[in-house]
Amino acid sequence: MSSNPHITVLMPAYNAGLYIAEAIESVLQQTFTNFELLIINDGSTDDTAAIVASFNDDRIVLINQPNEGVAGALNTGLRLANAPYIARFDADDICYPNRLAVQYGFMLTHPEYHIIGSATDYVDKDGNHIFNFEAPILPHKGIDSISYKICPFIHSSVFYRKDSITEQGGYNIYAHTFEDHLLWLKVLKHYKGYNLPQSLIKVRLNPESVTIDEKWCDPRFLEIKFDALQSGSISADEYRELMKIRSQQLSNNINHEAYYGLLAKKFLWNNHNPQKARSNIYKLLSINRLHFKSYMLLLMTLLPGRFINLIYHKAKATTLHREQGGAENAR
Repeated sequence: MSSNPHITVLMPAYNAGLYIAEAIESVLQQTFTNFELLIINDGSTDDTAAIVASFNDDRIVLINQPNEGVAGALNTGLRLANAPYIARFDADDICYPNRLAVQYGFMLTHPEYHIIGSATDYVDKDGNHIFNFEAPILPHKGIDSISYKICPFIHSSVFYRKDSITEQGGYNIYAHTFEDHLLWLKVLKHYKGYNLPQSLIKVRLNPESVTIDEKWCDPRFLEIKFDALQSGSISADEYRELMKIRSQQLSNNINHEAYYGLLAKKFLWNNHNPQKARSNIYKLLSINRLHFKSYMLLLMTLLPGRFINLIYHKAKATTLHREQGGAENAR
């Protein structure tokens, strides 16, 4: 490994054995080569550590620690990173070969920006393309001109100046599943951010992910989350409540329902393919036949694509207007 890497690729990993080899390969194949790949194995109980150790590349640094959650693993990585720039990356995602070169080059030529993200291509658990996501446009007025409910970056695509993150205290360990969103809101009050329009990574949706479609979240979970995002802080008691709700979701198989429900919606709204939408709805119904919204989605697969697109964009515009109005009222 270079004794003076320009970039630290920071990858937390917890029981990522199914996907981490492909994620590592995508980093090692970057056209930009002066980096370290810092992998924080966060108490995995599967073969994650063994898979990482099987790679013979001195740019890989493996740190094993007891399970502390994503935020704890990332804070460990921030402390140990040797480079001034951090490229965040998840152990189940895939980098395009030019990702580091593009983001590093942008930061050098645009020193006014301290944090950047990019558009992303979403794939399913087997790596099949679902849809392309264009990241939010960050207005010149600053973060206060967008709703606090809108996360400004896709976490796995983010590239930032290490010092700008650490001076904000790093990731809040109590902000379970939204530790990144809370941090971005703090950072963007002091520094400029930007999203590159090209897709630089593939984000893998899978039912074992710690995050799920918010439409499936317990209302109390969302209440705690949005209160924390609006106030900029969250208590230990609220964190324990979040973890209790999360535990109930896992025990009730909600993550798998949410996974297939999200795929069905994406194949309706974002990449219209009624056959694939129906296939995922049937999988959802095989888990929970009493889910009323699934039957509504099933009926929508019979509608023409133009009509579906009209409904989607009208609903999206209404939601955005309501959230922006709420942000104005909160200030």
